[in-house]
Amino acid sequence: MLETPQYPNRPAMLRLESQASTGRVAPVQHHSARRFAAWLRRSARVAVPVLLALAAACGGKTNAPPKPQPVATLTMRPQPTSLTQEYPAQLEASNTVEIRPQVGGILYRQGAIEGTPVKRGQTLFEIDPQPYIAALAQAQAGLAQAHAAEAQAVRDLNRARPLTAIDALSEKELDAAIAANASAQGQVKAAEAAVKTAELNLGYTQVRSPIDGVMSRALIRIGGVVTAYTTLLTTVYQTDPMYANFSVGEQRLLQVQRELGRPLDQHNPSQREFRILLADGSTYEFPGKMNFVDAAVDLRTDTLALRLTVPNPKQFLHAGQYVRVVVATRERPNALLIPQRAVQLMQDKNYVWIVDAAGTARQRDVKMGQQQGSDWVVEEGLAPGDVVVVDGTQKLKSGTPVLAQPIAAPAAPAAPAAASAPAAISAPAAAPGAS
Repeated sequence: MLETPQYPNRPAMLRLESQASTGRVAPVQHHSARRFAAWLRRSARVAVPVLLALAAACGGKTNAPPKPQPVATLTMRPQPTSLTQEYPAQLEASNTVEIRPQVGGILYRQGAIEGTPVKRGQTLFEIDPQPYIAALAQAQAGLAQAHAAEAQAVRDLNRARPLTAIDALSEKELDAAIAANASAQGQVKAAEAAVKTAELNLGYTQVRSPIDGVMSRALIRIGGVVTAYTTLLTTVYQTDPMYANFSVGEQRLLQVQRELGRPLDQHNPSQREFRILLADGSTYEFPGKMNFVDAAVDLRTDTLALRLTVPNPKQFLHAGQYVRVVVATRERPNALLIPQRAVQLMQDKNYVWIVDAAGTARQRDVKMGQQQGSDWVVEEGLAPGDVVVVDGTQKLKSGTPVLAQPIAAPAAPAAPAAASAPAAISAPAAAPGAS
């Protein structure tokens, strides 16, 4: 900064300078005016070069070329791809049994641990057996009485027959002896049935599993009162194999039937494998096999229910779990794949940024096909050799210089076991913005 001399009364000095020119002031005052004029000339000589230098610097910055934007790019290369389609599905136990007691009483003992595998016939719960032991003893006593009455009736009948033959006993008394014998036989059978019922009820105090499976949590604790055929004690799930339930749209169903040339049938389906994707994105080690196709389309959703059988020997899958069913649709020998994050959506069309031969960014409209995991299949708009911007598109404008940093191309999805027949179910996923 240039220091300005301190002139506290500058207007007065100017008047003195004017008076000096007319000879009406003293020589000392005229000398001060000359000093101020000399200061103005020195300030001008210093300020002008500084202003010129600043103007030159600003002009040079404006004319500098823009700095290239670093972007991650992918060069389009065709590759064989097995197109797949995913369907949301829910797992279900192949057999589910609600365990309810067949007799009432007090829950006496729990014979199996919750959440553990159980075998068919294994005791899960025990109801207090003492009342039923007493009932069995009473029934057995009644049977003994019936046998004794029957024996007496037989003896009476045997005595009456010869006496009737010699007219020592009337026919009426013989008929009474025959009736008493028949009645005694009926009482024996009734007593035997009562004993059988008592034995069954005593056996029903041991609540057993009817299937091999996994026991759920117990809903009644020891000491609780249970009612026959009403109280739910627990549930046993047969989890090997498991069922995977999902649905296919009515339009796709018609398309599949035209491809197969026959109705979709679980007894004669496509031979393609149905892979199971778990919630974390991993693939389950055992593929599924179709075992059920519903007879009617659901009127509420216009979909047809299908079911897969999935092996579960390690008990890795659980009933109620949500998974995704993946099935191959068709093979594309020269498919172009790009990551989904490279595709931009504007109104009703999709576009990507490409790098031209001059190293600048250009916008290009594309038509996307089926979704393949985290990638899209390109149907139109790109050709082999095109360089597509994958990351760093936020600051791009048409003509922006870019610094391309290539990334690895996405790997083609592994194809499940192929077969000559078309896939049993498949439907191309809609591209972003597609109607």
